[in-house]
Amino acid sequence: MNTNQPQGIVDLDIHGMNKYQAKILIDNRLKSAAADIYIIRVVHGYHSGTELRDMVRKEYKGNPKVKRIQYGMNPGVTELILRELF
Repeated sequence: MNTNQPQGIVDLDIHGMNKYQAKILIDNRLKSAAADIYIIRVVHGYHSGTELRDMVRKEYKGNPKVKRIQYGMNPGVTELILRELF
């Protein structure tokens, strides 16, 4: 875990995984997310294609534990927002 990381944010790096492996990792992290976790930041990359990015954004869009999906300036990262801070 990154020591510079704000509390409540978890990074999951799924580089090099196939879609099945990535989904298992993300599902397990969602299932075990404590109440103090509000963002799961999925680092999927984009230089090698968009298969993992597309899977994350499609698969977790309707997940009951995910309030919303956020992505912005970094095309290699998708954030799963589990709860709002305010």
